[in-house]
Amino acid sequence: MQRFLQIAPGVMVATAYRLTSTSTLVIADDGACLIIDPAVTVADLAALACDIRDAGLQLQAGYATHPHWDHVLWSRGLGDAPRYATAGAVDLFESMRTEMTDMLQQSEPGHDLELFGRLTALPGDGRQIPWTGQSAEVIVHDGHTPGHGAVFLPSAGVLVAGDMLSDIEIPLLDTVADEPLRDYRTGLQRLAAVPGVQWVVPGHGHVGDAAEFRRRLDADSRYLDLLTAGEPFEDPRMTAQWQRDSHAEQLRVVAGQDAGSG
Repeated sequence: MQRFLQIAPGVMVATAYRLTSTSTLVIADDGACLIIDPAVTVADLAALACDIRDAGLQLQAGYATHPHWDHVLWSRGLGDAPRYATAGAVDLFESMRTEMTDMLQQSEPGHDLELFGRLTALPGDGRQIPWTGQSAEVIVHDGHTPGHGAVFLPSAGVLVAGDMLSDIEIPLLDTVADEPLRDYRTGLQRLAAVPGVQWVVPGHGHVGDAAEFRRRLDADSRYLDLLTAGEPFEDPRMTAQWQRDSHAEQLRVVAGQDAGSG
């Protein structure tokens, strides 16, 4: 895993080799910190904990942008800070705990299953992560999965987008939803409406600046438009077979929904 690199005052991002996953660390002036989407491998989680400890920081809270197995991991080295997610994400994970655990064991065995997915729903209206540092606003939508909650740090201009706005992945829809295209478009619209984005951090991929943020919004919108048309097409991000398989499934689901509504 790359070590944390500062992208804005008080905001550090580490990018793992495994799945090109990002972990975002937000640091307050008093040394308290918030970690968003901790890394995927056992070794990477240990490295995160070591980095935080060596820097003399105190982990105050964790946050998972959504309830997929690779975003709800933890280690004892990170301590017992509360780990938040949207209420929808917490509910979905609990309903799919067995399936998510199987996926974890198949993809990345060795994690502490007692800590896996131990999430707490955000309090109040679920629009803020409770901690003592800079404001961390939660943008909730169902685009990639129910209960997806991106995080915007307005004082730093950083949008932690979860599994959206990637430079290396196509939009991945929730194909079991009633309206996957509508849900994803709504998610993109909510992210596009966030004012003052200077940096975008995808769950998988690379940090982008304000111009890249707009470019990714346009690229994802174009992908959805082409998907809606129902004809086979290429996207430069489809370099891995699993993405081609996901794309084929999304074409099939959209075509089937169009046929069903005709």
